[in-house]
Amino acid sequence: MYLEGILSIAGKPGLYKMVNQARNSLIVESLDTKKRFPTFATAKISALEDIAIYTKTEEKPLVEVFNTIFELEEGKQTISHKSSNDELMSFMERIMPDYDKDRVRLADMKKLIQWYNILIEEDRLNEKAIEEYEKKIAEEEAEEEN
Repeated sequence: MYLEGILSIAGKPGLYKMVNQARNSLIVESLDTKKRFPTFATAKISALEDIAIYTKTEEKPLVEVFNTIFELEEGKQTISHKSSNDELMSFMERIMPDYDKDRVRLADMKKLIQWYNILIEEDRLNEKAIEEYEKKIAEEEAEEEN
């Protein structure tokens, strides 16, 4: 899956991929700069595949949100995460009309857009990756039914 091993580190901009694991740290590489550095257990690290966006009824996995944006933008980058607040909220309405306006903050929208654009730029989000993800989900659902 295209989000596997991709991390967000609180307090650090951008996205990172896990390169190796040391005794008391992770060695990560920035997707932007390709620089490697250790990050320690005290840092708040989140795997993108575990992140979800709140809707009025459920939590929607980030990978599904990225797939929606990919389809709407026809595989291209989207608006800038530095766009005006009105533009960000309008974009969010377009991709997820049922998002929870009380729980999804502007900072969350900015991260979502920034991460999507980074993944597009790094070619981690493409039609092949989305097809592989959808195939994996279909296989998991088939196993659950059995």
